[in-house]
Amino acid sequence: MSFEIQELSDIIRVIVLLNLSKGVPAPKAVLKSRIDKVCTGYACVELKDLERALNEMAAEGLIQISEENVELSTEGVRLGSQWQSLLLKKDPVLEVVAGLVDGSITGLVVIISAFLTTLSLKAITFAAILTLSAVSVTNFSSFLLGGITEDLADMITLETLMNYSLSDIPHKEEREKSLMLVKRLFMVLHRQISRSNIYAAIVCGGTTFLAGFVPISTYLLLPDPFNIIFSLVLVAIVTGIFLVRYRSRKTKVHWKITLVQTIIIVAIATIVSLIVGGIG
Repeated sequence: MSFEIQELSDIIRVIVLLNLSKGVPAPKAVLKSRIDKVCTGYACVELKDLERALNEMAAEGLIQISEENVELSTEGVRLGSQWQSLLLKKDPVLEVVAGLVDGSITGLVVIISAFLTTLSLKAITFAAILTLSAVSVTNFSSFLLGGITEDLADMITLETLMNYSLSDIPHKEEREKSLMLVKRLFMVLHRQISRSNIYAAIVCGGTTFLAGFVPISTYLLLPDPFNIIFSLVLVAIVTGIFLVRYRSRKTKVHWKITLVQTIIIVAIATIVSLIVGGIG
C-alpha cells in the first residue's frame, strides 16, 4: 500500500491502520463502529466497503484476520506508524532537538557567566532560574502556537491533495462517500493534532528546562573547581551524546557530521550570547 489515496478503500485502510497501530486486535464490528464515529451520523461507509478494504489489506500482508478479529502484521505496524507520523505528528524530533540545544546553550552561558563574574550565590541562582525559565516558557509557547499554525497548513495541503485524487473516481456514489469520509477524517485529526501540539510544546519546554537545570544546579552545588569541571562535562554529555545520537538516528545522518554541526552551532550561539550579555 502506498501513501497515494485514490479510492474509498484507501481511506478505509488508513483509518484501520491508525486504529490498530497500538497492536491490539479488534473485531470487524468495532472497526465499523469507529469508522461510523468518523462519519458522525453520515452513512458514508457500508460493511461491504470495509470488507473489501480488509480483504485487500490481507492480500497485501498488512493485516491478519482470525475469525472476526483483525490484527496488524509486522508490515502493517510499520506502515501504520508512518501514517501516524504523517497525520498525527507523533514523533517529536524537532521538539526534543530544540529543547536539548536551547537548554544546553542556556546552561553553558549561565555557567560561564557565573564563572567570570563575582556575583553572590544568591544572585547567580536567581539569574539562572529566571533565564532558564524564560527560555523554557518561550520554547513552550513558540512550539504550541507555531505548531498549531504549521500543522493546520500541512493538513489543508494534505486534504486538498487527497480530495484532488478522489475527485477522479468515476462512480459518483463512491466519489461522494470518499470525499465525505476524508472531510470527516480530517475534522477528527484536527482535534487529535491539537492535543499532539500541546504534548510537543510540553516536551520542548520540559526538555529545555532539564537540559539547562542539571548542569547549572551542578555548578551551584559543588565546590570549586569541581563545579565548573563537572557542569561543563554534563553539557558536553548532553550535546555530544544524547543530542548528537538523537539527531543522527532521526535524520539518518552520520553521527560524525551531526557532531561537527552541533559543536559549531553551540559554540557560535554561546559566544554570541556572551558578547550580547556584555561578557567576553
